[in-house]
Amino acid sequence: MEGRVLIIGLGLIGGSLAMCIKEEHPKAELIGFDADVNQMDIAMMLGVIDRAAGSIEREATMADLIIIATPVQTTGSIIECLAGLQLKKEVIVTDTGSTKAYISKKATCLSEKGINFIGGHPMAGSHKSGVAAAKKILFENAFYLLTPETVVSRETVDRLKKWLSGTRAKFLDVSPEEHDFLTGVVSHFPHIIAASLVHQASRADEGNPLINRLAAGGFRDITRIASSNPRMWRDILLQNREVLISLLSDWQDEMGRVKELLVTNDRESIFEFFDSAKKFRDGLTVSDKGAIPSFYDLFVDVPDYPGVISEITGYLAVEDISITNIRIIETREDIYGVLVISFQTPDDRARAKECIGKNTDYEMSVAE
Repeated sequence: MEGRVLIIGLGLIGGSLAMCIKEEHPKAELIGFDADVNQMDIAMMLGVIDRAAGSIEREATMADLIIIATPVQTTGSIIECLAGLQLKKEVIVTDTGSTKAYISKKATCLSEKGINFIGGHPMAGSHKSGVAAAKKILFENAFYLLTPETVVSRETVDRLKKWLSGTRAKFLDVSPEEHDFLTGVVSHFPHIIAASLVHQASRADEGNPLINRLAAGGFRDITRIASSNPRMWRDILLQNREVLISLLSDWQDEMGRVKELLVTNDRESIFEFFDSAKKFRDGLTVSDKGAIPSFYDLFVDVPDYPGVISEITGYLAVEDISITNIRIIETREDIYGVLVISFQTPDDRARAKECIGKNTDYEMSVAE
């Protein structure tokens, strides 16, 4: 496809989308804007965009596709700005925000002017941020939710999907309300639970410092999403508050039921509580990327001697296998000296396991 694409917000998501569009549609012109001039300079230096925009107002009037990849609150303000401009008749405006009902309401000012707005949410992310962390493969096999209003034609939706085809994502069309419920269940609510578990451990640590040491293993893994951007999650919770209030009420009922099982010493029901959860969890697909970024970890049991980490990373470097994170955990189910290496994709993890196995006799395992 040919035309001008304006990407507002050159962070991880905006930069990665620019790379995908640039590769799939080489005749398109990619223009980027970011409030942080440094991000625009980096995007130009890395070839993520063709040129930087001096202002949103000037470039938006000439664009065929406008992607708003900013925090949701900022997106609302940008939409209001776009509504006051003379945009092209066939332009498509889309966003990448984590909540959609709020944005859908904001975007009525565009639809009232006959401007096609299609809400979007690529369900992918990374441990890193900024345009320097952008990757063409970020969205591959991820779900990309679109929330087109009824006034938007199917041809327009298909045109947006064609623009975004380089993401290699799996597109799903849902309503803004359905989107917020789905992401509330599988993303927003788990972040609340992870943060609450950390708070509980923090309070317990005040009376017993061993909590901090023991939490370095599996507890750290199941709560790692609590390290997400607090400002972003504050906004997400407030924008999806009705869904989350309902989910929290259900959670309180569930915890009350578990408490009652313990009070009554109900062995069979306690077993069923864990057994039914195990069956549902084991039935979840492992090949798709979900609402929470996947962590493809490889656990390597390593001996305790100087240079063992550089030895392992050296083997991976020779095979040109990239890692996203690496750490040593002291305690993991009573096993000492476990090196945890995180990868961007399951293929990278599989290659790493083969590489390390070829060069060492270290025991390795993965968590699915």
